[in-house]
Amino acid sequence: MDLKGRHFLKLLDFTPEEILYMIDRADELKAEKKAGIAHRNHEGRNVALIFEKTSTRTRCAFEVAAADLGMHSTFLDPSASQIGKKESIADTARVLGRMYDGIEYRGYAQTIVDELAKYAGVPVWNGLTNEFHPTQMLADMMTIREHLGRLKGVKLTYLGDARYNMCNSYMVVCAKLGLHFTACTNKKYFPDAELVAACEKIAAETGGTITMTEDVAAGTAGADVIATDVWVSMGEPDEVWAERIHDLLPYQVTKEVMANAGKDAIFIHCLPSFHDLNTTIGKQISEKFGISEMEVTDEVFESAQSVVFDEAENRMHTIKAVMDLTL
Repeated sequence: MDLKGRHFLKLLDFTPEEILYMIDRADELKAEKKAGIAHRNHEGRNVALIFEKTSTRTRCAFEVAAADLGMHSTFLDPSASQIGKKESIADTARVLGRMYDGIEYRGYAQTIVDELAKYAGVPVWNGLTNEFHPTQMLADMMTIREHLGRLKGVKLTYLGDARYNMCNSYMVVCAKLGLHFTACTNKKYFPDAELVAACEKIAAETGGTITMTEDVAAGTAGADVIATDVWVSMGEPDEVWAERIHDLLPYQVTKEVMANAGKDAIFIHCLPSFHDLNTTIGKQISEKFGISEMEVTDEVFESAQSVVFDEAENRMHTIKAVMDLTL
């Protein structure tokens, strides 16, 4: 299988076999790293990392992965790049494509990373857009397979705001790989109907299923994996926080939710998580809204069922696999 020269924009662009191939390569690279075996397969290459949205895991994963592969990386934060401001996306792509062997983009609309890919002339990788988060999905599937020993037939339930990149991406990857996906949330927060229909069509071919429900007991019963994400993005006004907390608190991941899931169920979260008051934002939320936990309780986050830090580590291994294979 040859992915050389391919862009990595969304998992809808890849076959199930190609997705598993990338995860298998990540397994190999992880084993080599743990064994101290160098894999500087791309010595002398250079990659540009464009971050219009800040990040801990994605930035560190790309930088360490690039270094492990023998590459140099240039980090461009919002103040260091003129993309879409003083310089068009197309012009930025054509400039960077002349200097770099690959370009990562983390930011806003999917159309931006698509346009970068159209004009760059080198592989472009989606580090997160409003619509999709494909590198996170590879890491999550890798983590699930490590802990459960399988992917096909696994039941994954997502609780919380299901309208954006994380739920969209879970639906896609579960449909592609034959998992049973459930979005469990207030119907106001169900994902886009057109994407649901597209994923249902894919799942019909792979043996997976796509389910929408407002019923927590039914939606989480027997689940192998419980997933969630933050309910509100940084910078949104207080009234948005108040509305989300009111609407989504019934969909918080609690010990009761985990007990209702399968006996070997695991909990995943892309991080960061508001599970305690040990952050500035956590303290502000507590002062304004009188809660100490949001999308997941600290009891679950710190439990033996939580594999969030394995998941975070696997961001680096899967991102390394994507760069290795597409370059």
